[in-house]
Amino acid sequence: MTVIANRSLCLLIGFALDLLLGDPHGIPHPVRGIGALVSALERGMLREGDSGAVKRRKGAALVVIVLAASGGLTFILLALAYRVHRGLGLLAESVLCYQLLAVKSLRTESMKVYRALRDGDTERARQAVSMIVGRDTERLDEAGIARAAVETVAENTSDGVVAPLFYMVLGGALGGVLCKAVNTMDSMLGYKSERYRDFGRCAAKLDDAVNFLPSRVAAVLMIVASALCKPKTCYSAGNALRVFRRDRYRHASPNSAQTESVCAGALGLRLAGDAWYFGQKVEKPYIGDDTRPIEPEDIPRANRLLYGTALLMWALCEGALAAAYGAARLWL
Repeated sequence: MTVIANRSLCLLIGFALDLLLGDPHGIPHPVRGIGALVSALERGMLREGDSGAVKRRKGAALVVIVLAASGGLTFILLALAYRVHRGLGLLAESVLCYQLLAVKSLRTESMKVYRALRDGDTERARQAVSMIVGRDTERLDEAGIARAAVETVAENTSDGVVAPLFYMVLGGALGGVLCKAVNTMDSMLGYKSERYRDFGRCAAKLDDAVNFLPSRVAAVLMIVASALCKPKTCYSAGNALRVFRRDRYRHASPNSAQTESVCAGALGLRLAGDAWYFGQKVEKPYIGDDTRPIEPEDIPRANRLLYGTALLMWALCEGALAAAYGAARLWL
């Protein structure tokens, strides 16, 4: 029961800190540490002359090493902190939960794109959006920049908020760290370019599996959020559900279009379509209907869906932990 109570309190503190502070730069961050480890291992393991089979084996070894290192270090840190004092353990786990969430930072970075577009500074908007997307941004016009920002907010509502909360409920901060490790490896290695097609295969497949349930939970909660958001004229829960049912698999990933389709339907937009990665054009199907042109104001609208979905997921998580606590008391 103590574990459940600790987890509930840490989720509350971590979620509140994320909403208040976002991601302050200049302090140690687990995701940056994981990213540095992935980069170092990639440089040390990947060779140009490697065959596809060798690249796949090395990529799988990298995944095992990163998960073992990030999970092992987190376990040791938390075990030592709780051993010293429960308060120190709660502090350490709360800070980790806070750092693993990305609600405010996602809004902050996407709103930089919005403000640049509102000011008519396309180059600044292009630079801002390049910080939050993996695609090439040099060819994007104003509509393409706004679309990329909206898509990123929609997709990362699942990857950066709902999925970490989902695994923090199951495994505390340790579960959240492992989830973010998988997501980080996929974001760095999960491309279908010549370099990463085989080397990043294991990371990409594991990310698909880990995010399968959270992405669908996120989509359902975003539909509910679209019904709750105001002003009502900007959102349509009915259309969100319709487009979700039709377009949720219009993506190479089984998960990415889950929330993108909801966002597209809720806002009455057409998202996705062809994009450029590492100088190569990648053909993608459209998601949603082209009922109106996308505009910069759609970025803050997507952020309202992000916040609504995040709050609903946090409430769902706390409710699940409260139910588990009550069941444990009755059983014991």
